[in-house]
Amino acid sequence: MNSESKKSALKENDGISPPEITNASSISKIQSKRRKQPSADDLVANILKGDITALSRSITLIESRNAKHLEKANDIIKQCLPHANASIRIGITGVPGVGKSTFIEAFGSYLTSIGKKVAVLAVDPSSSLTKGSILGDKTRMEDLVKDKNAFIRPSPSGESLGGVARKTRETIILCEAAGFDTIIIETVGVGQSETAVHSMVDFFLLLKLAGAGDELQGIKRGIIEMADAIAINKADADNVKRAKLAKVEFNRALHLYPEKESHWQPKVTTCSAINGEGIDKIWEIITEYVSITSANHYFETKRNEQNKFWLLQTIEEQLKHEFFNHPDIKIELNKQLDLIEANKTTPFAAADYLLKLQG
Repeated sequence: MNSESKKSALKENDGISPPEITNASSISKIQSKRRKQPSADDLVANILKGDITALSRSITLIESRNAKHLEKANDIIKQCLPHANASIRIGITGVPGVGKSTFIEAFGSYLTSIGKKVAVLAVDPSSSLTKGSILGDKTRMEDLVKDKNAFIRPSPSGESLGGVARKTRETIILCEAAGFDTIIIETVGVGQSETAVHSMVDFFLLLKLAGAGDELQGIKRGIIEMADAIAINKADADNVKRAKLAKVEFNRALHLYPEKESHWQPKVTTCSAINGEGIDKIWEIITEYVSITSANHYFETKRNEQNKFWLLQTIEEQLKHEFFNHPDIKIELNKQLDLIEANKTTPFAAADYLLKLQG
């Protein structure tokens, strides 16, 4: 047996030489460029020019849990703040099936057609079990998402309602600095998210369906009290008559509520988002509201009150975050939970112990 036959069958052949045109320094530069992130100053400068990429990147920093990202995001927000507040903030709510996405697309498209720049944001606390959400607004608003004067940003997933609401409020500041003069904030569910949205908008619009009944729609008196206007959607085809009757009923009901601080009497109207009918009327109602509340200074007062509210909310969120991330609390919390399960302590005694432990 010759020496060749004794060699292993696992023989490494010579590879193909790289082509001479490959430029190693060019590849290195590209990789370096990919790794390099724009500074806060660069992002702010581009946001003020209306650059959507810079705006999106900055919102991603706001949504991040990374400490360095948070520091950078706070710097961006601080620099954008002097350029914010020059917008009308509109909250839109309604039960699933009322046609919120269709309405917002029709409403947003109408606004861009009359020269407005529209940002659509969502407040969605997502699933507390799966920590996820569908975030389907961009797929449902196919026309608006392609409009160069519109910006649609779904909410982050897997957050507490307070966390999502805070990030949405910070996102509003960036959108205003980017030149968006109309901010639409959509609530995904019906309940606590309505209160959060109401605390960050100038005008609150409630979408309703005719003939469903308040009990079936799951909307309580408190949400109707928050509304500055009610729009009966899907007022088309065979539903027109029912929508008109619902308008009369809601008008009667609204007159029974106490007068608002703004001295504004909430209005009821009908619309068909799918046909684009009545959308202009809703904008007329909003502009009338802004005119009246600006004249009696309620508009400015409400924003100042909202700022104070968000100061307290931010402190609460920060204290809660620091408490649950304290290393000693993490250990002792599990022990107290075991003691509660074994009926060896009460929830109140355990809470008192943990709170004293942090101090």
